[in-house]
Amino acid sequence: MRKTFWHTLFFGFVFCTFVQAQDFPARPLRLLLGFAPSGSNDIMARAFAEQLQKQLGVSVVVDNRPGAGGALAYATAANAAPDGYTLLFISPSFVTASVIYKNLPFDPAKAFAPVTLIANGPANVLVVFPSFPAKTLQELISAARSRPLTYGSPGIGAVQHFTAELFNLKSGVKLAHIPYKGQAPALTALMSNEVNVVFLQPPGGIDLIKAGRIRALAFAGSTRWSQLPEVPTVAEAGVPDFQLAGPYEGVLLPARASAALVARLDTEIRKTLETTQLRNALAISGWDPDGRGPVEFGNLLAAEMKRYADIARQAGITAQ
Repeated sequence: MRKTFWHTLFFGFVFCTFVQAQDFPARPLRLLLGFAPSGSNDIMARAFAEQLQKQLGVSVVVDNRPGAGGALAYATAANAAPDGYTLLFISPSFVTASVIYKNLPFDPAKAFAPVTLIANGPANVLVVFPSFPAKTLQELISAARSRPLTYGSPGIGAVQHFTAELFNLKSGVKLAHIPYKGQAPALTALMSNEVNVVFLQPPGGIDLIKAGRIRALAFAGSTRWSQLPEVPTVAEAGVPDFQLAGPYEGVLLPARASAALVARLDTEIRKTLETTQLRNALAISGWDPDGRGPVEFGNLLAAEMKRYADIARQAGITAQ
């Protein structure tokens, strides 16, 4: 009797979650984003939201929650109902914030269900001002060993900050960190000779490189970037075992979301990646569509958390 009851309860639950996924969505969705409007992440999120709402037939509203490196948005998403109506749009800041903020009100590794990896962008480019005497990465390293040099970043915990600190660790130099409130101010500081080096996140600044207004010395990816084929990778330029992948964008749900709901959203999101409109929007920023599903995306995030945690520990990166 008890066995029959529990079997009935279990299969009833499975059936209900399946029906819920089939009837989804019945109202507008909220796409949480941990950055302010008008930035590159916001532009990407809105291009995605536009296609997703066409795909689903309901509104998808981008809800900007900037602050604490995106952690405010992450906490809001972690505490949201797991019904599929609150999605979290993430970039690598999800991983970096999880690494440097020690008292988050949620466990980043357990509070979310990965859905789909939407796209990948190019890695950072190490750039200097044209008047800087170093013409190669090895010349930069030699200069850094003979006198103090600085690098600018969009702020503590930014991917560019981690990239520069990994460069310090692997090259044996110590470029001093000068944080700014975004990549544009850091780039302005470079062009004003306030800092010596910037690890630039494309596409920002690429026109300046091609116009000769800043000089690219190396690319942080594992292979050369097609947009700057003459620029060697950091490893090629003489710093072995250096590579840090470019940024990515993806969607998470609260961890308690049903497998059926995750699968339904993954299917719909993959369809948006087949649209010319979204693919063109990604291409404008030099990004490539991806489409990896829950398991592969989850594996990527786990590997990224370990990688960034290792860099933070070795370089002493913490939130301030």
